[in-house]
Order: sequence, then structure tokens, then C-alpha cells
Amino acid sequence: MSGTTIAPWLREILRCPACRARLRDEGGGQGRPEELVCTSGECGLAYRVEDGIPVLLVDEARRP
Repeated sequence: MSGTTIAPWLREILRCPACRARLRDEGGGQGRPEELVCTSGECGLAYRVEDGIPVLLVDEARRP
């Protein structure tokens, strides 16, 4: 994990709510917000992490 405070066991089961693909950690350095990004090449949505809690709402995800 790259700085997320999400428990490892929970991190392993989290999936993109739009396409069910795995999520990867991204950001969190040099003023960039911490995000979980979908690994699917077709989807690629980025979900923000606030205070260690991922906001897995498709309507609030950042589009690639």
C-alpha cells in the first residue's frame, strides 16, 4: 500500500463498483489527493480516499 490507511484484509476485497475490477493505490504525494484507481483499461475511474475511507461512489469518481 502506498500510504492508505485501509486495513490490508479490506484492501484485498475492494473492487470498482462500476466494473468490478481491482483497484490500485495512486497519489497521496506532492499535494495530490490519495485515490484508488480502477485497473480496467475500459473503465479507469479514480475514487478519492478521505481520512482513510474510500469514497466508492461512481457519481463522485474522477473520470480518466
